[in-house]
Amino acid sequence: MRVLIGAEFSGIVREAFRAKGHDAWSCDLLPTEIPSPYHIQGDVLSILNDGWDMMICHPPCTHLAVSGARWFKDKEREQQEALEFVRQLLAASIDKIALENPVSIISTHIRKPDQIIQPWMFGHGETKKTCLWMKNLPLLIPTNIVDGREARVHRLPPSENRWKERSRTFPGIAAAMAEQWG
Repeated sequence: MRVLIGAEFSGIVREAFRAKGHDAWSCDLLPTEIPSPYHIQGDVLSILNDGWDMMICHPPCTHLAVSGARWFKDKEREQQEALEFVRQLLAASIDKIALENPVSIISTHIRKPDQIIQPWMFGHGETKKTCLWMKNLPLLIPTNIVDGREARVHRLPPSENRWKERSRTFPGIAAAMAEQWG
């Protein structure tokens, strides 16, 4: 399959699909952290109609996540732009779509997620409630339920790259996506 991993700078999901033999490409405004010729640095909206069979997208949650609700009143314009970006991704003419985001205003302004998963369901002893909005894809089946459910990501100290650390997909979740959706 031709798989587009939208708004992914880490390369984690891209590499999971490539390991399964798929023609997977990531696209983000940022360069990729895992050097690869299969990363397009640019606007994902500009390549949505390039013949993809599946898209898994990770729109930035800065203006969407309810964890930042105390700042919502100061960013109405940014929220509307972020919601419009999500709408465009979900409306893409791609047969199979999964959109990933934490608990967010997508649920109240667009629709409820199809599934909520946790890293501990896929081999990582952490909590990070992750919502999936899907089109023509089955629910992910947990692959390795583990103990040690710690909220490490939520407790990261303030730093310039905190948002990057919080936004990476856990490898166990990426592997499950590639195995079950690929």
